[in-house]
Amino acid sequence: MDNSQDTTQGPDRDFIESIVKLIVENPDSVKVSRSVDEMGVLITLQVAKEDMGKIIGKNGQTAKSLRILLRVIGSKNNARVNLRIVEPEGSEVASE
Repeated sequence: MDNSQDTTQGPDRDFIESIVKLIVENPDSVKVSRSVDEMGVLITLQVAKEDMGKIIGKNGQTAKSLRILLRVIGSKNNARVNLRIVEPEGSEVASE
């Protein structure tokens, strides 16, 4: 993968940011970052503590759906895209 890519913007990052802001109660607290390395693209998502349940969803279905949609966007651009959801306390939610 080309490391000269702009790692702050991308259609995958913009997609997640806009969708998550529509889901949560506190859209101003949504932080999305994007990094690219030899493993692919990593989108890191942080939301307010009270919005974690909405992002994870019942049995993790919302988070799983977001990851599936990111994979579709990534496959269109021949990139592997992963989503990391960071809990407000600093510990991460286990990915699938």
